Amino acid sequence: MSVATDTSIEVEQIRPLIGSKILNSKEDLLSGELGEAIREELEARGVLVFPKINFTEEEQIAFTKTLGTYAPERQGDAEEVTKISIDPKIAGATAEYLKGSLYWHIDGTMQDVPILASILACKKPSPKGTGNTGFSNTYAAYDALPQEEKDRIDGLKVRHGAWASLFFYNPEPPVAMLKGMQSIGDNELPLVWKHKSGRKSLVLGNTAHTVVGKDQMESRLILNELREWATRDEFTYSHEWSEGDLVIWDNTGTMHRAEWYDVSSGRLMVRTKLEGEESFA
Repeated sequence: MSVATDTSIEVEQIRPLIGSKILNSKEDLLSGELGEAIREELEARGVLVFPKINFTEEEQIAFTKTLGTYAPERQGDAEEVTKISIDPKIAGATAEYLKGSLYWHIDGTMQDVPILASILACKKPSPKGTGNTGFSNTYAAYDALPQEEKDRIDGLKVRHGAWASLFFYNPEPPVAMLKGMQSIGDNELPLVWKHKSGRKSLVLGNTAHTVVGKDQMESRLILNELREWATRDEFTYSHEWSEGDLVIWDNTGTMHRAEWYDVSSGRLMVRTKLEGEESFA
Protein backbone atom coordinates (compact mmCIF):
# COMPACT_ATOMS: atom_id res chain seq x y z
CA MET A 1 0.00 0.00 0.00
CA SER A 2 1.49 3.35 -1.07
CA VAL A 3 1.54 6.30 1.26
CA ALA A 4 0.79 9.79 -0.04
CA THR A 5 3.49 12.40 0.42
CA ASP A 6 3.55 16.17 0.23
CA THR A 7 7.20 16.27 -0.82
CA SER A 8 7.70 17.93 -4.21
CA ILE A 9 10.75 19.08 -6.09
CA GLU A 10 11.77 22.73 -5.66
CA VAL A 11 13.40 23.95 -8.89
CA GLU A 12 14.97 27.19 -10.07
CA GLN A 13 16.28 27.36 -13.65
CA ILE A 14 19.84 28.64 -14.11
CA ARG A 15 20.01 29.36 -17.86
CA PRO A 16 17.36 29.08 -20.60
CA LEU A 17 18.80 25.94 -22.25
CA ILE A 18 20.83 24.31 -19.47
CA GLY A 19 20.93 23.92 -15.72
CA SER A 20 18.56 23.95 -12.74
CA LYS A 21 19.07 24.46 -9.02
CA ILE A 22 17.34 21.97 -6.74
CA LEU A 23 16.45 23.69 -3.47
CA ASN A 24 15.04 20.82 -1.41
CA SER A 25 16.47 19.96 1.99
CA LYS A 26 18.92 17.15 2.61
CA GLU A 27 16.13 15.20 4.33
CA ASP A 28 13.90 15.51 1.24
CA LEU A 29 16.68 14.30 -1.05
CA LEU A 30 17.64 11.32 1.10
CA SER A 31 14.03 10.21 1.52
CA GLY A 32 14.01 8.77 -2.00
CA GLU A 33 10.64 10.35 -2.73
CA LEU A 34 12.11 12.78 -5.26
CA GLY A 35 14.14 10.30 -7.29
CA GLU A 36 11.80 10.15 -10.28
CA ALA A 37 11.25 13.93 -10.38
CA ILE A 38 15.00 14.57 -10.18
CA ARG A 39 15.61 12.12 -13.03
CA GLU A 40 13.04 13.92 -15.18
CA GLU A 41 14.55 17.33 -14.43
CA LEU A 42 18.03 16.00 -15.16
CA GLU A 43 17.04 14.74 -18.61
CA ALA A 44 15.25 17.98 -19.40
CA ARG A 45 17.97 20.37 -18.17
CA GLY A 46 21.24 18.41 -18.41
CA VAL A 47 22.77 19.74 -15.18
CA LEU A 48 21.36 19.97 -11.65
CA VAL A 49 22.99 22.01 -8.87
CA PHE A 50 22.32 21.35 -5.17
CA PRO A 51 23.88 24.43 -3.51
CA LYS A 52 25.82 23.75 -0.29
CA ILE A 53 23.88 20.58 0.45
CA ASN A 54 26.95 19.29 2.38
CA PHE A 55 26.43 15.56 1.98
CA THR A 56 28.79 13.27 3.83
CA GLU A 57 30.31 10.55 1.66
CA GLU A 58 27.82 8.04 3.05
CA GLU A 59 24.93 10.40 2.29
CA GLN A 60 26.19 10.96 -1.25
CA ILE A 61 26.23 7.22 -1.86
CA ALA A 62 22.74 6.87 -0.38
CA PHE A 63 21.43 9.75 -2.49
CA THR A 64 22.97 8.25 -5.63
CA LYS A 65 21.04 5.05 -5.00
CA THR A 66 17.72 6.95 -4.92
CA LEU A 67 18.29 7.89 -8.59
CA GLY A 68 19.24 4.57 -10.14
CA THR A 69 21.82 1.80 -9.96
CA TYR A 70 25.06 2.76 -8.25
CA ALA A 71 28.04 2.30 -10.61
CA PRO A 72 31.36 1.33 -8.99
CA GLU A 73 34.42 3.16 -10.30
CA ARG A 74 36.12 -0.09 -11.27
CA GLN A 75 34.85 -3.63 -11.52
CA GLY A 76 34.76 -5.25 -8.09
CA ASP A 77 35.28 -2.03 -6.14
CA ALA A 78 33.42 -1.48 -2.92
CA GLU A 79 30.75 1.21 -2.91
CA GLU A 80 32.79 4.30 -2.20
CA VAL A 81 33.28 7.80 -3.54
CA THR A 82 36.19 8.55 -5.86
CA LYS A 83 38.57 11.45 -5.29
CA ILE A 84 38.85 13.75 -8.32
CA SER A 85 41.99 15.89 -8.49
CA ILE A 86 44.92 16.51 -10.83
CA ASP A 87 47.24 16.89 -7.83
CA PRO A 88 49.33 13.68 -7.58
CA LYS A 89 49.58 14.23 -3.81
CA ILE A 90 45.82 13.69 -3.64
CA ALA A 91 44.97 11.44 -6.60
CA GLY A 92 48.21 9.52 -6.97
CA ALA A 93 48.94 7.92 -10.34
CA THR A 94 45.48 8.77 -11.74
CA ALA A 95 46.25 12.52 -11.56
CA GLU A 96 48.10 12.41 -14.90
CA TYR A 97 45.21 10.71 -16.65
CA LEU A 98 42.73 13.18 -15.13
CA LYS A 99 44.47 16.08 -16.88
CA GLY A 100 42.28 15.15 -19.84
CA SER A 101 39.31 16.33 -17.78
CA LEU A 102 40.43 19.92 -18.45
CA TYR A 103 39.07 19.58 -22.00
CA TRP A 104 35.53 18.97 -23.26
CA HIS A 105 34.57 15.31 -23.07
CA ILE A 106 31.89 12.71 -22.43
CA ASP A 107 32.63 9.94 -19.94
CA GLY A 108 32.52 6.36 -21.13
CA THR A 109 33.25 6.68 -24.85
CA MET A 110 35.33 3.50 -24.54
CA GLN A 111 32.19 1.56 -23.55
CA ASP A 112 29.10 0.67 -25.56
CA VAL A 113 26.91 1.69 -22.61
CA PRO A 114 28.22 4.87 -20.94
CA ILE A 115 27.32 5.88 -17.41
CA LEU A 116 23.98 7.64 -17.08
CA ALA A 117 25.20 10.43 -14.81
CA SER A 118 27.97 11.65 -12.54
CA ILE A 119 27.34 13.09 -9.07
CA LEU A 120 30.17 15.41 -8.01
CA ALA A 121 30.55 17.00 -4.57
CA CYS A 122 32.95 19.78 -3.66
CA LYS A 123 35.06 19.14 -0.57
CA LYS A 124 37.56 21.93 -1.22
CA PRO A 125 37.19 24.50 -4.03
CA SER A 126 40.10 26.24 -5.70
CA PRO A 127 40.35 30.04 -5.28
CA LYS A 128 37.41 31.97 -6.76
CA GLY A 129 37.69 32.53 -10.49
CA THR A 130 39.39 29.18 -11.11
CA GLY A 131 38.42 25.53 -11.05
CA ASN A 132 34.86 25.91 -12.31
CA THR A 133 33.27 22.97 -14.09
CA GLY A 134 31.85 23.75 -17.52
CA PHE A 135 28.90 21.92 -19.08
CA SER A 136 27.54 21.83 -22.64
CA ASN A 137 24.01 20.65 -23.47
CA THR A 138 24.53 18.47 -26.54
CA TYR A 139 20.78 17.85 -26.91
CA ALA A 140 20.13 21.58 -27.26
CA ALA A 141 23.17 22.03 -29.50
CA TYR A 142 21.91 19.35 -31.90
CA ASP A 143 18.36 20.72 -31.90
CA ALA A 144 19.62 24.19 -32.87
CA LEU A 145 21.69 23.02 -35.85
CA PRO A 146 20.45 24.14 -39.29
CA GLN A 147 18.62 21.33 -41.08
CA GLU A 148 21.28 21.09 -43.79
CA GLU A 149 23.93 20.49 -41.12
CA LYS A 150 21.79 17.80 -39.49
CA ASP A 151 21.45 16.14 -42.89
CA ARG A 152 25.23 16.37 -43.48
CA ILE A 153 26.22 14.65 -40.24
CA ASP A 154 23.37 12.14 -39.98
CA GLY A 155 24.74 8.61 -40.08
CA LEU A 156 28.39 9.58 -39.60
CA LYS A 157 30.52 7.41 -37.31
CA VAL A 158 33.48 8.62 -35.26
CA ARG A 159 36.46 6.77 -33.83
CA HIS A 160 37.09 7.49 -30.14
CA GLY A 161 40.18 6.63 -28.13
CA ALA A 162 41.31 7.63 -24.67
CA TRP A 163 44.77 8.08 -26.21
CA ALA A 164 43.50 11.00 -28.31
CA SER A 165 42.82 13.04 -25.15
CA LEU A 166 46.52 12.77 -24.26
CA PHE A 167 47.52 15.17 -27.04
CA PHE A 168 45.40 17.98 -25.59
CA TYR A 169 47.67 18.32 -22.56
CA ASN A 170 50.87 16.59 -23.70
CA PRO A 171 51.46 17.13 -27.44
CA GLU A 172 54.78 15.23 -27.34
CA PRO A 173 54.00 12.28 -25.05
CA PRO A 174 56.58 9.60 -24.22
CA VAL A 175 56.05 6.49 -26.31
CA ALA A 176 55.46 4.36 -23.21
CA MET A 177 52.65 6.69 -22.11
CA LEU A 178 51.11 6.70 -25.57
CA LYS A 179 51.25 2.90 -25.80
CA GLY A 180 49.65 2.62 -22.38
CA MET A 181 46.76 4.87 -23.41
CA GLN A 182 46.36 3.14 -26.77
CA SER A 183 46.15 -0.23 -25.02
CA ILE A 184 42.72 0.88 -23.75
CA GLY A 185 41.57 0.57 -27.36
CA ASP A 186 39.35 2.46 -29.79
CA ASN A 187 35.58 2.56 -30.13
CA GLU A 188 33.40 3.51 -33.10
CA LEU A 189 30.38 5.59 -32.09
CA PRO A 190 27.65 7.54 -33.88
CA LEU A 191 28.24 11.27 -34.20
CA VAL A 192 24.52 11.75 -33.55
CA TRP A 193 23.10 9.66 -30.71
CA LYS A 194 19.49 8.70 -31.44
CA HIS A 195 18.06 8.03 -27.99
CA LYS A 196 15.21 5.69 -27.13
CA SER A 197 13.25 8.77 -26.05
CA GLY A 198 13.34 10.06 -29.62
CA ARG A 199 15.70 12.92 -28.76
CA LYS A 200 19.10 13.30 -30.40
CA SER A 201 22.41 14.54 -29.02
CA LEU A 202 25.94 15.05 -30.33
CA VAL A 203 28.70 12.64 -29.29
CA LEU A 204 31.87 14.74 -29.22
CA GLY A 205 34.83 15.50 -26.98
CA ASN A 206 38.55 15.02 -26.66
CA THR A 207 38.45 11.26 -27.28
CA ALA A 208 37.01 11.81 -30.79
CA HIS A 209 39.80 11.65 -33.36
CA THR A 210 38.56 10.42 -36.76
CA VAL A 211 35.31 10.58 -38.71
CA VAL A 212 34.99 7.22 -40.43
CA GLY A 213 35.42 7.60 -44.19
CA LYS A 214 36.99 11.07 -43.94
CA ASP A 215 40.67 12.00 -44.09
CA GLN A 216 42.44 13.57 -41.12
CA MET A 217 41.96 17.17 -42.27
CA GLU A 218 38.24 16.82 -42.92
CA SER A 219 37.73 14.79 -39.74
CA ARG A 220 39.33 17.46 -37.57
CA LEU A 221 37.33 20.20 -39.26
CA ILE A 222 33.99 18.42 -38.73
CA LEU A 223 34.74 17.59 -35.09
CA ASN A 224 36.11 21.03 -34.22
CA GLU A 225 33.25 22.86 -35.94
CA LEU A 226 30.69 20.85 -33.98
CA ARG A 227 32.56 21.23 -30.69
CA GLU A 228 32.77 24.98 -31.24
CA TRP A 229 29.03 25.06 -31.98
CA ALA A 230 28.08 22.90 -28.98
CA THR A 231 30.13 25.05 -26.59
CA ARG A 232 28.59 28.37 -27.60
CA ASP A 233 27.36 30.51 -24.74
CA GLU A 234 23.69 29.62 -25.13
CA PHE A 235 24.34 25.88 -24.72
CA THR A 236 26.78 26.07 -21.81
CA TYR A 237 26.93 26.70 -18.06
CA SER A 238 30.04 27.18 -15.92
CA HIS A 239 29.56 26.24 -12.27
CA GLU A 240 31.62 28.15 -9.70
CA TRP A 241 32.08 25.78 -6.79
CA SER A 242 31.49 26.47 -3.13
CA GLU A 243 32.34 23.95 -0.43
CA GLY A 244 29.42 21.57 0.04
CA ASP A 245 27.93 21.99 -3.46
CA LEU A 246 26.71 18.89 -5.28
CA VAL A 247 26.22 18.79 -9.06
CA ILE A 248 24.70 16.05 -11.22
CA TRP A 249 25.02 16.00 -14.98
CA ASP A 250 23.37 13.81 -17.59
CA ASN A 251 26.33 12.09 -19.21
CA THR A 252 24.17 10.98 -22.14
CA GLY A 253 23.34 14.53 -23.22
CA THR A 254 26.13 16.82 -22.01
CA MET A 255 29.86 17.36 -22.35
CA HIS A 256 31.83 18.67 -19.40
CA ARG A 257 35.28 19.89 -18.43
CA ALA A 258 37.15 21.16 -15.39
CA GLU A 259 38.31 24.72 -15.98
CA TRP A 260 41.91 25.62 -15.22
CA TYR A 261 43.12 25.77 -11.64
CA ASP A 262 46.45 25.65 -9.82
CA VAL A 263 47.37 22.01 -9.19
CA SER A 264 48.68 22.93 -5.74
CA SER A 265 45.44 24.69 -4.70
CA GLY A 266 44.13 21.59 -2.94
CA ARG A 267 40.92 21.53 -5.03
CA LEU A 268 39.16 18.26 -4.23
CA MET A 269 35.94 16.76 -5.53
CA VAL A 270 34.43 13.37 -4.79
CA ARG A 271 32.32 11.48 -7.32
CA THR A 272 29.71 8.78 -7.49
CA LYS A 273 28.07 7.52 -10.69
CA LEU A 274 24.86 6.01 -12.01
CA GLU A 275 25.03 2.86 -14.10
CA GLY A 276 24.28 3.34 -17.79
CA GLU A 277 20.87 2.33 -19.07
CA GLU A 278 21.17 2.93 -22.82
CA SER A 279 23.82 2.07 -25.41
CA PHE A 280 25.17 4.56 -27.90
CA ALA A 281 22.96 4.30 -30.99
